[in-house]
Amino acid sequence: MKPNNTIYKSGAILIASLLLFNYAIAQNKLRIGSWRGVLKLNDSTDLPFNFEVKYDLEIFSVAFTNAEERIVANEIAITGDSVFIRMPFFDSEFKLKSFGDSLKGVWINHARKEKNILAFKAYYGTKERFEIKAWTNAEPLVTGKWEVEFEPGTADSYKSIGEFKQLNVTKGSKLTGTFLTETGDYRYLEGVMANYDFYLSCFDGAHAFLFKAKLDKNKDILKGDFYSGAHGHETWIAKRNEKFELRNPDSLTYLKPGYKKIDFSFKNLEGKQISLSDEKYKNKEVIIQLMGTWCPNCMDETKFLAPFYDKYKSKGLEIIGLAFERTDDFNKAVSNINRLKSRFNANYDFLITMKTGSQQASEALPMLNKVMAFPTTIYIDKKGNVRKIYTGYYGPATGESYIKQEEETKRFVEKLLSE
Repeated sequence: MKPNNTIYKSGAILIASLLLFNYAIAQNKLRIGSWRGVLKLNDSTDLPFNFEVKYDLEIFSVAFTNAEERIVANEIAITGDSVFIRMPFFDSEFKLKSFGDSLKGVWINHARKEKNILAFKAYYGTKERFEIKAWTNAEPLVTGKWEVEFEPGTADSYKSIGEFKQLNVTKGSKLTGTFLTETGDYRYLEGVMANYDFYLSCFDGAHAFLFKAKLDKNKDILKGDFYSGAHGHETWIAKRNEKFELRNPDSLTYLKPGYKKIDFSFKNLEGKQISLSDEKYKNKEVIIQLMGTWCPNCMDETKFLAPFYDKYKSKGLEIIGLAFERTDDFNKAVSNINRLKSRFNANYDFLITMKTGSQQASEALPMLNKVMAFPTTIYIDKKGNVRKIYTGYYGPATGESYIKQEEETKRFVEKLLSE
């Protein structure tokens, strides 16, 4: 039978019309394209960031951008003029009302118990991250390595390395970079350098970071403020110093005198009690990852460890993630970890400690002098002896430091496997 082209054409027109109708409805609920979001940290401080809304196969997605990083959220629900966005890696969400070209509502960080709800607004069609009213013709150059001190002159002061890069030194100079500390890094930061004013921000679903500073007229000192959500504020000062280095991360956490091994016993995701002394881990090299799903650097490390484990498992490597979740609900902690495992295809073991924070982590592993940071990674040889403890993790935003760390981990693990 000869096909009826008229029917085919009519059907195609109908389908196209339905798709356009659905797209038009979607546009009214959540505009497709570029947005500028603003979190209200306090009465006088706003934290801006950018995101892009897409609509593909009748499914919304939101990509939050920080320099080279794109965090895609696709767990989005729209009811009437209400928009709900759940962040992909961390236990946080947006509850918003749509006004067409703007959104208004709150961001809720469920991993925190206090000061965890921030007012939020977003504006459609705005690509600039920071709104600068006036520009000079050329911005002073801050590209390079800086020696940074947070909370200078106080008992809580600590050192950091600032690594910044301006994409051009012209009107509206875009700025990217990060801060490396002895406990990790502040991941991808993006902003501008304008009229001797320094701005960087980051939103990743767990942390909302804002760095502001003023460059002195000699162009070699930065002084400013660091805001972490609504709960954290520190001052900081930086000076140019290409030779500055932090302490070796292998030297910060160590076994107390008299210890060569560690041991613990916690429940796995099925509720079974698991110990490092179990048969599964005997005569194996084991990496112990002290982590939490609320910790961005832990996500960076998990993203690295997941394929690393798949590659070296057959050669005798095991990995155990000790989860220090910010909840006293075992099932909630399990749900958080299962979400992480699914996101990163992490096939190694995770145990729920039912503890949280560095102090409780130190108490859970009393053979260690202290736990300074999450993640902290413990490398154990086939005899069960601790061979290295690495504090913190430098994620991909740190560039060369991240690559160097990956290469050193590979060499060290291969060395232990060959013994």
